[in-house]
Amino acid sequence: MTIKIETERLYLREIIPSDVNGLFELDSNPAVHTYLGNNPITKIEEAEDYIKTLHQQYKENGIGRWAVIDKITGEFIGWSGIKLIREPMNNHQNFYEIGYRLIERYWGKGIATETTNALLNYAFENLKTDKVYAICHIENLGSKNVLLKSGLKLIEMFDYEGTEHNWFELNKAEWLNSKLK
Repeated sequence: MTIKIETERLYLREIIPSDVNGLFELDSNPAVHTYLGNNPITKIEEAEDYIKTLHQQYKENGIGRWAVIDKITGEFIGWSGIKLIREPMNNHQNFYEIGYRLIERYWGKGIATETTNALLNYAFENLKTDKVYAICHIENLGSKNVLLKSGLKLIEMFDYEGTEHNWFELNKAEWLNSKLK
């Protein structure tokens, strides 16, 4: 199954091997990794390996992190997607988590919010889930604002790999209510 989600300005599609340079630009930037453990990649092979991991997730779960592509220029902007988290996290297991990561020059342009809204629509309409979750480092105010703007509710803070993170959720009923407004 090939997924292609369209928003006003963007396409979301599976990440493919030709996205490797964009992915390397994204994940080798220390600023992008400020709230992700400060561990940017240093070799193009690491980006290639990540693409292979994503393709395995697509195969196993039908979803994953998808390339964010500018409709007009065709440029790779970053990734945004829905991941099935199977391992226990914050007393939850087997849940859908929304995430995104953008090349720095695209920050502050509403792209993360635009893709998050599209992902919420996809999750509730296509995955038939009752809840969607998201997490972000407590100091990542930009990401926190994106999630709140998209309708997710900040539920609590929790320890994730030794640092405090915010835990967000949105249930289908709340999402449907927001669509009626």
